[in-house]
Amino acid sequence: MARALCRANVSRSRSGLPSSSASSRASSNEAPAIVWFRDDLRLADQPALAQAAASGLALICVWIHDPHASGERPEGGAARWWRHESLRALDVALTARGGRLLLLQGDEAATLNALVAETGAQAVYWNRRYGAAQRAVDSALKASLRERGVDVESFNGQLLNEPWTVLNQSGEPFRVFSAYWRACLRMGDPPPPQGEPERMIFQSLPARLTQRASTLDALGLAPRSPDWSGGLRAAWPAGEEAALERLRAFLATDLDSYAGERDEPGDAATSRLSPYLAVGAVSPRQVWAALRAAQHAHGRGSARRATSAEKFASELGWREFCHYQRYHYADLATRNLRPAFDAMPWRNDAAGLKAWQRGLTGYPLVDAGMRELWRTGWMHNRVRMVVASFLTKHLLIDWRAGESWFWDTLVDADPASNPANWQWVAGSGVDAAPYFRIFNPVLQGQKFDPRGAYVRQWVPELAGLPDALVHQPWKASARQLEAAGVRLGKNYPEPVVEHELARQRALEAYAQTGKAKGFAASREGQKQGPRQDAKQGGKA
Repeated sequence: MARALCRANVSRSRSGLPSSSASSRASSNEAPAIVWFRDDLRLADQPALAQAAASGLALICVWIHDPHASGERPEGGAARWWRHESLRALDVALTARGGRLLLLQGDEAATLNALVAETGAQAVYWNRRYGAAQRAVDSALKASLRERGVDVESFNGQLLNEPWTVLNQSGEPFRVFSAYWRACLRMGDPPPPQGEPERMIFQSLPARLTQRASTLDALGLAPRSPDWSGGLRAAWPAGEEAALERLRAFLATDLDSYAGERDEPGDAATSRLSPYLAVGAVSPRQVWAALRAAQHAHGRGSARRATSAEKFASELGWREFCHYQRYHYADLATRNLRPAFDAMPWRNDAAGLKAWQRGLTGYPLVDAGMRELWRTGWMHNRVRMVVASFLTKHLLIDWRAGESWFWDTLVDADPASNPANWQWVAGSGVDAAPYFRIFNPVLQGQKFDPRGAYVRQWVPELAGLPDALVHQPWKASARQLEAAGVRLGKNYPEPVVEHELARQRALEAYAQTGKAKGFAASREGQKQGPRQDAKQGGKA
């Protein structure tokens, strides 16, 4: 009966926006298909879900919480909260269509194998992951399930181009972003996004299974006592609908000004899509297709829009490049990709690290960024570069300490983008910023926040200072400080380090790395994992 619904049930809308869908429930006696959700918490452009729906089998949608997964670092606090909210939104969406999201806890492989055995599932579908340990789990699972006669397929639901598909003429991974991105563009646009399946049949779950399933709160992802998530909740509505609305709003109101204003933290010209991409509430294919549609909505569009669209597309490309690095360099978060940086004389400065974390460095732009991060779980990209440069170059603190703090406090904490971007700023990574590029936080503030709106929002104790002094309060006269209610060293700190002194110290330290020449060798064999399976039809 279920198969009679045929494979034509998948809508392939180019917009990738959810279409109206029909759904029903099937008897628990029928052999179902399991859709294993991971970093793809959406219904539209969800290839694993689309294939399961097209098969005509009844569906079991599952998410497995494995906090002790071997080889994978646990999510940070803000990302766990975001996962909690995103799972809730997905369950609401499935419930509205007659289904539910089954939440299970335990070892991923053991739990999924047990679920297959208990339900008699004849098919399991998932979208691929790219961490080395994740690929090992998926490969072993695929082999064990196929030995039992279960149909297993995996799909690309996370990237525009999977890492093994983009190599240089020597068959090696690219180490320079511009060359990598040109190669990607030569491959043409990615496939258009699919819409939400038009019809889904959901399996009625046996009572014994629902009774031992976890509740969302029992997963322990969200903070309880104290609940520090109020600022995050105010800033980030979760779920697929919120993601698509954010995408629509950005393209409608901010795309034209993106290239010119994206570096201004006081202006909302950035997309703010990174948290949604991190959990897969929206796919990069959906973003790409919507971007191209907006770019050409009125003929070829204006030159300003075209410039902004290409710049935004390249930012999607940078996200791809970060995942590309993670695939080829498994220890991206722990090892300098340029081995010369192993000689870097990092300072053990607990007080400096704490001042940076708390937004009390005495440099207003740095402090504003760190406070925005703590309050909302997010920070403007330009400010991320400034605060990362400040930690690694002004304070000479190992980039891994900063990466770890971001990992715990960002809602968009991503195992690829977070370490890759930190290595880029520090100079230790692939295609990294020049070691001698040391951002002056005062000049950065004056250039990108000239009226001090961003600083005044997040460092209100400086709000009364004139624009010319809000980025350098130590230059204010005693009368000006008194009029503004600023008491340096009392209600706002003196700078933890003087800029020129810090700059010279950093240049001397970086000289010990031999100017950071050379790259670490990739530790991922090019004929292992998904790439080998890709030669057999892309079913990694």
